[in-house]
Amino acid sequence: MRRHLRKAAHTTWVWIRTAPGTYLWLAALLVTGASWTDGGGPLPYAVLYTVFHAPAEHWLGTRRWLATAAAALVGATLSSEGALSWAVHQGHAHEAAGDSLAIGVSYALAGVVAVLTYRIAPPWRLPYGGAVVILYGVPLIAGPDFTDIGHFTAVLIGLACYPLTRGRTRTPDLDTSAKRGVRTPS
Repeated sequence: MRRHLRKAAHTTWVWIRTAPGTYLWLAALLVTGASWTDGGGPLPYAVLYTVFHAPAEHWLGTRRWLATAAAALVGATLSSEGALSWAVHQGHAHEAAGDSLAIGVSYALAGVVAVLTYRIAPPWRLPYGGAVVILYGVPLIAGPDFTDIGHFTAVLIGLACYPLTRGRTRTPDLDTSAKRGVRTPS
């Protein structure tokens, strides 16, 4: 039993260590508390980062993963804040709404969730990508707010990051990499 716990702890440590950007970003969010301002708490973000961000970073490498997440975060924030500014100036939104600030953490997540479409092997790639577009598109159609605009924009940016996925056909073997002290590609 103790041996299994040690192996599980080692595997967990290797998983975290080989996705440094994901877990450093998560740690920064845990310290600042900015990621759960909607009252969700840190646990859902830890799970979502482990399920989506870490596999994307393992697959793409830290630099390509960060480029995808940053492009989605910045592009979606600009899109949502721009739409909000337009609505305020046109009188479709109250002036006080213009003082809101999008943090963009969920925008980066939406972009990474979308870019993972290219990691899914056919024939499941199309259903996964379709589910992502539907998941983020339905709120946009049903009764959009500025966050919905940002999320859908982030998905489109993530899908547009296809060139960053070229040449990334498999995830490095984390057990072998850890034993040899080899870092995953960036």
